[in-house]
Amino acid sequence: MFARVATFEGADREEMQRAVEGIRQESGPPEGVPATGFLMLAGLDDGKMMAIGFFATREDLEAGNARLNELSPPTGSLGRRTALDLMEVKFRTDA
Repeated sequence: MFARVATFEGADREEMQRAVEGIRQESGPPEGVPATGFLMLAGLDDGKMMAIGFFATREDLEAGNARLNELSPPTGSLGRRTALDLMEVKFRTDA
C-alpha cells in the first residue's frame, strides 16, 4: 500500500470545515484518482491540515498524484500546500 500526504497551512477554520463537508458529500475520489481510501487531519488550533490518500500500487499512487496535482483546493479553504510526500505504508491497523 502507498500513501500521498499533502500538508496545507494557513487554512481558515470555517472555510476548511465547508471544504471538508463538500468532500464528504462526494461519492468517492475525484475522477482519475485510483485511491482506495482517504483521510483528512486538521490541527487543533493552527490552521494546518493534512490530506492522505491511500493507493494499492505504486502505479496507482503515481497516477493519482499526477491527477491531484492538476486540481486546486477551493481558494482560501485549505490555505496553501506546504509539503507533498509520496510514501510506502509499512504498517497500518485499525482498533
